[in-house]
Amino acid sequence: MDTQYQATLETLERLRAESVSAGGEQQLAEQHRKGKLTARERLDLLLDDGTFEEFDVLKIGRGSSLGGEKSFLGDGVITGHGSIDGREVFVFSQDFTILGGSLGEAHAQKICKVMDLAVKVGAPIIGLNDSGGARIQEGVDALAAYGEIFHRNVRASGVVPQISCIMGPCAGGAVYSPSITDFVFMVEDSSYMFVTGPSVVKTVTHQDITSEDLGGARVHASKSGVAHFTVHNDVLALREVRRLISYLPSNNRLRAPILDLSDAPDRTDPALDFLIPSNSNQTYDMNVLILSILDGAEFMEVHAGFARNIICGFGRLGGQTVGLVANQPAVLAGVLDNDASFKAGRFVRFCDCFNIPLIALVDVPGFMPGPDQEHGGIIRHGAKLLYAFTEATVPRISVIVRKAYGGAYLVMNSKHIHCDVNYAWPTAEIAVMGPKGAAEVIHRKEIYSSTDPEAVLNEKMEEYRRTFANPFLAAQRGYIDDVIFPRDTRTHLIRTLQMLDSKKTKGPDRKHGNIPL
Repeated sequence: MDTQYQATLETLERLRAESVSAGGEQQLAEQHRKGKLTARERLDLLLDDGTFEEFDVLKIGRGSSLGGEKSFLGDGVITGHGSIDGREVFVFSQDFTILGGSLGEAHAQKICKVMDLAVKVGAPIIGLNDSGGARIQEGVDALAAYGEIFHRNVRASGVVPQISCIMGPCAGGAVYSPSITDFVFMVEDSSYMFVTGPSVVKTVTHQDITSEDLGGARVHASKSGVAHFTVHNDVLALREVRRLISYLPSNNRLRAPILDLSDAPDRTDPALDFLIPSNSNQTYDMNVLILSILDGAEFMEVHAGFARNIICGFGRLGGQTVGLVANQPAVLAGVLDNDASFKAGRFVRFCDCFNIPLIALVDVPGFMPGPDQEHGGIIRHGAKLLYAFTEATVPRISVIVRKAYGGAYLVMNSKHIHCDVNYAWPTAEIAVMGPKGAAEVIHRKEIYSSTDPEAVLNEKMEEYRRTFANPFLAAQRGYIDDVIFPRDTRTHLIRTLQMLDSKKTKGPDRKHGNIPL
């Protein structure tokens, strides 16, 4: 072999080994000491064995504008493509052992390259974020680099699924890329997201607060709604990303993969006939119904810790992925409030983007009353959910389980906003408001002029309940397609999904609507 060629091969081998060694053994050990995996270890767990093809292994930055930093091969991020359960995905994994995973011009160029390819190919984009933010030494070039990523996040939205895993720090402008993506995973106790950190907060507001309390996983999962999923460690996060991908299509032109769990489509559950308490003021857990009807009782809940009065998530019926939106009577009686409306509205829009049929399980007494909700924009937030359901062109099915009162009944995928097929259980109550409120409005004079107001109120409530505390009046009007036995809910849903499989709907000719953000 030619000596010069041999030297070239040795140079390539040395450079690749240098790139793989990242920031050095000491930095790798420090990453493990913090309970975190390295960037390459994360990719090994995320992707099918032996499928990762790396890009730009030898790429380096052009040097800092302000000096003082050494250039590293790879520039602090590993990019490329591989497969999950045999399906192609594009990935980037930020390497905290190299300059704290900070983002510079070359770092961003690598990410942008795989994002562009993902859109061309039609494959999901998965980002594993572990970065100290913009590389200050590169000045405005680092800010420009973030802008290029944000631009691609927006262009890819609704075209391919975008998933972000926050597995370390994510602060400042860096938070906006994950927030644009479809789903955000956060690792408890080792990840955080905020626009301004604790030191800035203290300077401006004189308030002492930790990174965890300001922007940790639990805060974003329960209060802000930024995080859709939280997990205990890196390994579980990557496992759950693989699970989520199994429910999703690769792009907006495809359908989600069919997965046969050998669960009979005609399976019934007689226990559902007794799920609803005889007293309409008593609660029950909507998860019982959800797990009963889905294939294999498998359900991946989204935003499980946020706005718990509504449930959103993915499951399968007859092997087909469906998106479920269900009121949760066990939390705040299942009312719609600001957070629940936002949570469900965004989930509905995601499902519509990616051809995932929507099923609403309805037990809603109305919108949350009170000045806090009104001043917080319940009108605007409620309109988001209304807009999302009405705009959706995927198959839409509703099952009214119990209460369906007032405007909340309309918003929850009702026939009047052109849901395709809607069913009701015999326990359904469809009315403008509950019996007590309705009786007090309709018979106010009679009640309060009576010598026994309580007896008259109870009588009028019972009269209203007999009229509206059942689905039959709505069925007579054609607002309900069928009143079904609860035990047969799964069978009806699967058969209806099969019927709607070829549904085609064309909206008006427009650039886009103006959802009340």
